[in-house]
Amino acid sequence: MLAIQKELKKYSSSKKVEILQRFFKTNTGEYGEGDKFIGIVVPDIRKVVKQNTALSLNEIVILLHSPVHEERLCALLILVTQYKVGDIKKKKQIFQVYLKNTKYINNWDLVDLTAPNIVGAYLRDKPKDILSKLAKSKNLWQKRIAILATFDDIYHKKSEETLKIAKILLHDKHDLIHKAVGWMLREVGKRVDEKVLLKFLDEHYKTMPRTMLRYAIERLSEPKRLAYLRGKI
Repeated sequence: MLAIQKELKKYSSSKKVEILQRFFKTNTGEYGEGDKFIGIVVPDIRKVVKQNTALSLNEIVILLHSPVHEERLCALLILVTQYKVGDIKKKKQIFQVYLKNTKYINNWDLVDLTAPNIVGAYLRDKPKDILSKLAKSKNLWQKRIAILATFDDIYHKKSEETLKIAKILLHDKHDLIHKAVGWMLREVGKRVDEKVLLKFLDEHYKTMPRTMLRYAIERLSEPKRLAYLRGKI
């Protein structure tokens, strides 16, 4: 056992285990089936992260391979912290480690708190072909990584890649992809240009999943929201 695992265990709570397992859908047939929790809340995980920002990549990977959800999240948040202060070589190493270990980045919080800050940030000024490849994967979490990674572009007032990945995922069957794509489309309208969002919606709203549409139109005026929902655009 790594020293950091012992540190994390100090914050565990048996009372929170059942709540977290229910929240992250760990029952048979659910998207988080079989995931193990020890009952640590995110603020406490971040406390441990702050004390272990110099953890080696080898130790981070060991932690990331843990069956314990909170330990994997801790590993990923340390990667995010190291990425922010790393040089070009370090950033590339972290990006590569991340993509080699997507098998262990297997719930929405693990993806959402890290994909924009590592994958998106690394690809900011580089070709983004890997995102299309991830979006076409059969793996739910790789697909979510693809769309969430484009949040970095959105922060920098760009929407092309988000729309490209959204089109690939437009008819995906999973609710978590519907929500993620709708969320990123909403952010395009909020942070880039509402006209860009409206143009995309005008082309696709009649065939996109209802949940995706509802998420995408959340910040629009009520008349526009109702028009899209009623199919009267």
